[in-house]
Amino acid sequence: MANREHLTLLKAGAVTWIEWRKKNPQIEPDLSAANLQGNNLRGANLQGVNLRRVDLGNALLVRANLSGADLSSANLYKAFLNEANLSDANFSVANLSGAILTQADLSHANLIGADLSQVDLRGAAIASANLIGTDLRNANLRDADLGAAKLMRTNLSFANLIEANLIAADLSEASLYEAEMLGAYLYKTDLYKANLNKAHLTSAYLLRANLSEADLSQADLSWANLRSANLAGANLRGTNLRGADLRGANLSGVNLHEAIMPKRMSEKF
Repeated sequence: MANREHLTLLKAGAVTWIEWRKKNPQIEPDLSAANLQGNNLRGANLQGVNLRRVDLGNALLVRANLSGADLSSANLYKAFLNEANLSDANFSVANLSGAILTQADLSHANLIGADLSQVDLRGAAIASANLIGTDLRNANLRDADLGAAKLMRTNLSFANLIEANLIAADLSEASLYEAEMLGAYLYKTDLYKANLNKAHLTSAYLLRANLSEADLSQADLSWANLRSANLAGANLRGTNLRGADLRGANLSGVNLHEAIMPKRMSEKF
């Protein structure tokens, strides 16, 4: 449970809280399980604070510093975290559904099993974050940086990943059903056994990506760069490959039934 003194100081206002933290740098604030629903904590310094199971639903945390904080099992439903510093924070099994995280810094954060459905992460920095098993259905990740992020078995169905950076990210066995990935950067991305059924990958950069055994049926890969990509055993049934660059790609065991092939390759199949 939250330390009553710490909670009182936080609710006394930003000036009081900041001054107390500066005078007592050795104290680790405990706000666990506190009810802060709807509170205005804009720009608050909550770095390294114990916020386990805290209720921050609809709270205003714009530009707040939550780096290294423990928010495991916390409720941040529809919270406003625009431009917040959430680097290295622990959000395991937290509820962030519907939260606004535009241009927030989530680099190296732990989001294992968290609910991020319908979140707004446009332009967010999520590089090297752990999102294994995370629910990102209908999330807006346009222009987000997910470089080297762990997204194994993550649900990204209907997500907006237009021009997102997923270079060297691990999306093995992830669900990207009908995801919008136009112009996304997927260089050396691991998409082993990923579900990309009906995904929109027009002009996506998939150079040297691993798509082995992935389901790309009815996906749109028109004008995508698939040079040297590994497509061994992938399902490309009904896939649109018009204008796609498949030079050097591994197509062994690929199902190309009813696929729309690039002109220069159509006579080979």
